[in-house]
Amino acid sequence: MSPSPYAIERPGPVYDVLGKTEVNGKSVPLIEIPGQKTYPTTGTLDMLTVYVDGSPQNRVSWIELASSWFDASRAAVPLDELFPAGQTERQSNAESAIDMTNSQQDATAAALTELKVAYASTIVVSEVIKETPAAGKLKAGDELVTANGEQVTGLTMLQHAIRSNGVSKPVELVVRRNGKLRTLEITPTINPDSKKPAIGIYTGSTFTFPFDVKIQLQDVGGPSAGMMMALGIYDKLTPGDLVGHAHIAGTGTIDPSGAVGAIGGIRQKMYGARDAGATWFLAPASNCDEVRGHIPSGLTVFAVKTLDDSLADVKTIASGADTSKLATCSRP
Repeated sequence: MSPSPYAIERPGPVYDVLGKTEVNGKSVPLIEIPGQKTYPTTGTLDMLTVYVDGSPQNRVSWIELASSWFDASRAAVPLDELFPAGQTERQSNAESAIDMTNSQQDATAAALTELKVAYASTIVVSEVIKETPAAGKLKAGDELVTANGEQVTGLTMLQHAIRSNGVSKPVELVVRRNGKLRTLEITPTINPDSKKPAIGIYTGSTFTFPFDVKIQLQDVGGPSAGMMMALGIYDKLTPGDLVGHAHIAGTGTIDPSGAVGAIGGIRQKMYGARDAGATWFLAPASNCDEVRGHIPSGLTVFAVKTLDDSLADVKTIASGADTSKLATCSRP
């Protein structure tokens, strides 16, 4: 029998961002902030992961796949959704590791933004998409300095500048390339996916923080733990019991402004959270279509759009106050 063209997603390890984890055989704090005053924490803030069984080089059998059809915590996913054409498992893992590193930086930035701690940041072009307005004008490595005369302070600001500019005139970008400033004019077009003006680039952020934040995880990749790491950093840097004695899990990407984004494998993560003992779960509002109708028994799920939302929800849960008015995927 030929192997199947699917992979299986299932709940993976669960990590308490306020607790300890094992790295190279040693137990270490998952979040450590050396040289800064930190405060004792209580309760549990779990970040979730997803195991993926199968790859283009190591396909699962149809018999193995059948198990996912009768287990709500598992899902069969076409391989080409997880591995773009030609991508190997090794390449996917490398990309996932980069995503985790970037997520840790974004989580630190989001927590410090929430705490009103100043830091320096730059937005850099990581990739220029072929056959888009930016092709032939911007290059990977270009630092974006201003957009239509306003300093580029983050991705959210850059997107707003491009979208508010529209598609009828060029947006003026000042970039730093090889140490020299250049002024470029690029006319946005409508992105077929977002239906909004775009110029066709991927960006990354580089930060200079006033102190080190060490997030210690071994063999964990992807960007989806950003929100929970930001909550953990915030809790350690603030006095008081943010979490109380609650056991809260959650997932979601985060950007430096605190915006929470969608992630993959949310159904598997809800089951992983429930099985680890969590009774409360914070989910990106943008994942609500996948959440509705699939919440495991014993788990209450709230929908969040920002770090502010998640902090407010955690404080309400920890205080024992009425949670019936908090946003859910069924009740905005």
